Amino acid sequence: MDKIRELSELVREIPNGSTIGLGGFIITRCPMAFAAELVRQGKKDLICYSIMGTMEADFLVGAGCVKEYSYAGGSLDRFGKLDRVNDSIANGNKPTVVKEYSALSLALMFQAGAMGVPFLPTKSLLGTDMLEKLLAGQDDSVRMGKDPWTGEDWLYVKACRPDYSIIHANAVDEKGNVIIHGPLWDVELAKAGKKLLVTAEKLVSNEYVKAHPEEVRIPSAFTYAAAIVPAGSYPTAIFGELDFDAKALWHYSKANQDQALFDEMLKEYVYGTKDHFDFIQKVGGLKRLSELQVDPAKSYRIQDLSRPSE
Repeated sequence: MDKIRELSELVREIPNGSTIGLGGFIITRCPMAFAAELVRQGKKDLICYSIMGTMEADFLVGAGCVKEYSYAGGSLDRFGKLDRVNDSIANGNKPTVVKEYSALSLALMFQAGAMGVPFLPTKSLLGTDMLEKLLAGQDDSVRMGKDPWTGEDWLYVKACRPDYSIIHANAVDEKGNVIIHGPLWDVELAKAGKKLLVTAEKLVSNEYVKAHPEEVRIPSAFTYAAAIVPAGSYPTAIFGELDFDAKALWHYSKANQDQALFDEMLKEYVYGTKDHFDFIQKVGGLKRLSELQVDPAKSYRIQDLSRPSE
């Protein structure tokens, strides 16, 4: 069964109000093209989860797409903060309700979802203000319980099974076998989703997968559909392919400090482009992407990381 679709088709699949697990880690392997298409199509009231806060989550919050966001903190690494998320917290969880967990507790919630069990016990979060706030609000994701053998107190975290999980990968074949190189932060998140939607740098044949099964991190049984989207994580990095674009990240980190500036950025780079490929052309096209191709020996590209002068 061929699972390859167009990106716009995958996004049209998602109704307003859906729960979504967002892949990536800070500014690496973030499904940015997918997020931009969600904004173009005007998706609203999404309930989103990340293990660590990601650029695409901040982007979606700033664009007004997200009703509720659960995460374990995050940033734009050296380039700045998740200021659209931070502003919602400072503004009394408006317009987005933000819930904070530890990274381990969220990872376990997705692990439980991937395993098909209702919850997992953990010591993570015990004794923290985060847990006190969740318990005080009677949040359904956490419960206190006891070890039936020793009577010791444990925290139970509820399985998280988003309607959709969204990740970006190095490659996928026509059957939906997903190849990811480098760190694997979001495999449990991907497997926990009721429907996994994948964007990938390139399409490989099923014959290639059969010859290199060790490269497959997510088997086709988990994948609902995929789209081939080169530079689909831009301006964030993808291991072995493209480094992050420091210039673009500095630009974003300035715009996301103010909602009016953020809206101007959306107008120019999202609403002002018809699709991901038009966007890539606008930010420099193949020339810019060639400048970000990684050194295979290092898996990064040497570039100027200094903040541009105002």
